[in-house]
Amino acid sequence: MSIGEGRGRKFPPFLYNTGMKATVVALQGELGSGKTAFAKALGKMMGINEHIVSPTFVIMKSYDIDWKGFKKLIHVDAYRLESESELLNLGWNELVENPQHLILIEWPERVEGILPKDSRRIFFKHEI
Repeated sequence: MSIGEGRGRKFPPFLYNTGMKATVVALQGELGSGKTAFAKALGKMMGINEHIVSPTFVIMKSYDIDWKGFKKLIHVDAYRLESESELLNLGWNELVENPQHLILIEWPERVEGILPKDSRRIFFKHEI
């Protein structure tokens, strides 16, 4: 899968808005494997002009978009979370109920128990 610049860029079809609830995409991989780079490229493709950085210290960052049925791109970094309740306290249940939200979550294994069962997954690995 490639989200690149120019004419060849494509949005993976399994990430399109389902219209029922938020589309949650779990970005799994080791530190430095490209999860945040993916989020940056996707955000840029969706027209976000802000500089997208990993929300490691703020946990969650939200961007207004108007793209293929989505109105918000929500980027979550669960690396620093000690429990799922921390994400729940940030309004997770309400976020995942809104079909206009596309949610990217880095380090999803830290909050596996509260991820929707239909979450999509992208696995990242370091190039050799």
